Amino acid sequence: MTTSARVAPTAEDLLGSALYGEAVGYFTAKTEHPRAYVEHQVRECLRYLYLVSRHPDRLGGLFLPVEQEIDEIWHFLILQTREYRELCEQSLPGGHFIHHRSIAYTDYQGGESGDGSEGGERADERRRGAAEEALRWIPLYTAAFGPFDEDALPHWTIVRFLHREMGMSLAEISALNASDGPGA
Repeated sequence: MTTSARVAPTAEDLLGSALYGEAVGYFTAKTEHPRAYVEHQVRECLRYLYLVSRHPDRLGGLFLPVEQEIDEIWHFLILQTREYRELCEQSLPGGHFIHHRSIAYTDYQGGESGDGSEGGERADERRRGAAEEALRWIPLYTAAFGPFDEDALPHWTIVRFLHREMGMSLAEISALNASDGPGA
């Protein structure tokens, strides 16, 4: 028995058939990934935007926790200026324009060099903060879209890390609460 009631609209619902087809076609040709893989990339990009729109108080301004190719899909959508504005202001739940700013992760984290030269306590505090931010959106994602699946796994950096490096199952990751992060 499947009980997968859709809480959030699909990527095609949000973009419309024409722009959805254009985005999938463009990135299928550009990357030479199979069409189904690109469809999942577009889906995860729209899920990211959906969450940021719906929860600007909790997710706004946080570092993008998805892979570079998802960010490139976001850039593509931004360049479709009229459609992107309509997506943000009319289709996404927050009804506000979602701005994008490219910044390196080390700059986002306050210029930490990453070479171990920073003071231990301060570096640990920054790592804890980064982990808490990365985990903050997991319960929001699962509440809106259901548990993570194999098709979402390659596109979300922290989910892939928890699954491959920490040995957590997708069910365990999907069950994480915001209070499960470091320091909880």
